[in-house]
Amino acid sequence: MNTLSIAPTAPSPTFSPSRTVGDLLREWRQRRRMSQLLLATEADISTRHLSFVESGRALPSREMVMHLAERLDVPLRARNALLVAAGYAPLFRERPLSDPQLAAAREAVELVLKGHEPYPALAIDRHWNIVATNSALAPLLTGASPDLLKPPVNALRLSLHPEGIAASIINWHAWREHILARLQRQIDVSGDDTLSALRDELATYPAPPGAEPSEHGDTAVSQIAVPLRLRTPIGVLSFFSTTTVFGTPVDVTLSELAIEAFFPADQPTAAALRDAAAGRQTA
Repeated sequence: MNTLSIAPTAPSPTFSPSRTVGDLLREWRQRRRMSQLLLATEADISTRHLSFVESGRALPSREMVMHLAERLDVPLRARNALLVAAGYAPLFRERPLSDPQLAAAREAVELVLKGHEPYPALAIDRHWNIVATNSALAPLLTGASPDLLKPPVNALRLSLHPEGIAASIINWHAWREHILARLQRQIDVSGDDTLSALRDELATYPAPPGAEPSEHGDTAVSQIAVPLRLRTPIGVLSFFSTTTVFGTPVDVTLSELAIEAFFPADQPTAAALRDAAAGRQTA
């Protein structure tokens, strides 16, 4: 998985004709905790017109659907659903990452992953399935069940599952709290049922033996980020992570692709990773 490996993706949902564009817009408005008055004001339309659209008494134009979706910060996949529900063709294409037209994007992902070495990094899709990694990640997955490493590999399941790398995570409780909170924020933004099911699954996993109790604010790094502390064959490693996404994407696949890059949270971790990388190069 050191080069870009394409993970299978779930098929696009089918849109039920019973879900009107008004129903969907109302759901997104409520998800964003906006009143009709606030949305109408931000969209520069009358509250009466917005009410008619949500109730089905008025059919919005294609331009109006996109205008409201922009104000509601609706993801591209869901914008297509809004257009279909209103009787229009989808606007945003969804190409597989292997599509030749996404070659430049694939190259960009590969450059970012490779450039981050000797520190681990991975690219994930909207459901946290891994689509690519760099060479620094594999050594950290020692001990994970082969079943969990069969594509599509889910990064969150791999980290918290008892047969994944959970036993290697020293601060499993704190990391679990961080993962579940982050996942909930994604669910609140996207309304994605698959992410909801993943959150519920992760919440059932038992703590591994020897996991430290949850810690709050007792180290310098925890004041700026939740660290991931791992027992590995090269010693205890501590990381914090950053997320990189494509700016202004107009393709559904690219809009849902993110790169998780892990940085050493202390000097011993940085030194251990550099030494390990040097050892792999001379082996």
